[in-house]
Amino acid sequence: MFAAILLLLPGCDAFTDPATRIAGDIVAGESRLGREEGAKSSIRHKTPSKGGECEGAYKVQFDKVGALVIWCYDGGGNTVSSHITTSHGRTVDTAQTWILDKPAGSTLTIELERRGGRSVIVDVR
Repeated sequence: MFAAILLLLPGCDAFTDPATRIAGDIVAGESRLGREEGAKSSIRHKTPSKGGECEGAYKVQFDKVGALVIWCYDGGGNTVSSHITTSHGRTVDTAQTWILDKPAGSTLTIELERRGGRSVIVDVR
């Protein structure tokens, strides 16, 4: 049994969703952000999903209170799934609320800046 669990560990991505993967990219990007006040870093998330998941257009919301929400659409614009996380909020604050509609396969860019000793999401596009 233990060996089977170890074999699954490299595929832990199988247990995540698009919001959690974006949050993971934010946390990883925060760890690369310089510690000096005003340091800046850019995170580029190429798609909100892995193959076979959230392949159409999507909407993403970065909420000022720390929630990250994503809605995945099919070709007809119908919502096929939605996902939410706040896991990135332990290390990153959000300066304001952003809601973006993104075409299928488009890159999500998240700008971080060091402000008052904290990492802050200062722009999303």
